[in-house]
Amino acid sequence: MSNVRLPLLNEIVNTAAVTPAVSEVRADGEREALHDGAEAEGQRVPPQMQVGDLAREAGKTVRAIHLYEQMELLKPAGRSKGRYRLYGPEALVRIRWIGKLQDLGFSLTDIKAIVKDVEAKGRGGSAPSAMVKVREVYERKLDDTRAQIERLRTLEREILASLDYLETCKSACEPGRLLEECPSCSHHDRQQQVPDLVAGFRS
Repeated sequence: MSNVRLPLLNEIVNTAAVTPAVSEVRADGEREALHDGAEAEGQRVPPQMQVGDLAREAGKTVRAIHLYEQMELLKPAGRSKGRYRLYGPEALVRIRWIGKLQDLGFSLTDIKAIVKDVEAKGRGGSAPSAMVKVREVYERKLDDTRAQIERLRTLEREILASLDYLETCKSACEPGRLLEECPSCSHHDRQQQVPDLVAGFRS
């Protein structure tokens, strides 16, 4: 098995490992967040977002964000003075990660199980144990993905062969010929195998 880059691994070791932030609301209404001590050092950090802002930035619905929270896949970094949930940039990373796993065929239930399993392996600060588990999951998915790619390549060849076969039907077949006459068609080479995607119409 070739080495596999494991993107966003730190994001799944511990969902709750988010540094609390202090939320301030400026006079002009712009929301910003300053980590503890950052203000004294004059360092600005990216602004935190309420759920609507996060959904818009992530290209998701508010309902989807709430579902991620219900399934313990996403946690807010803190709350505003008005008790609204606030999310930092790390939430966007987590949402992208969830989306990529869904693209790979994982359901949200599968993703939750992966997160819980990895967290259990890594409990107590054992990052290597957690990453071994992540690698196992990705290696299995890589094998599945490669097998799926090969199936798609086979299907691609079948489609191309069918289109080539049907081109003769388009250019040479008489307009009045009946479908049931296709098996005895003389326009195709008798030695040419009829693709399954075409032969199915004749059965």
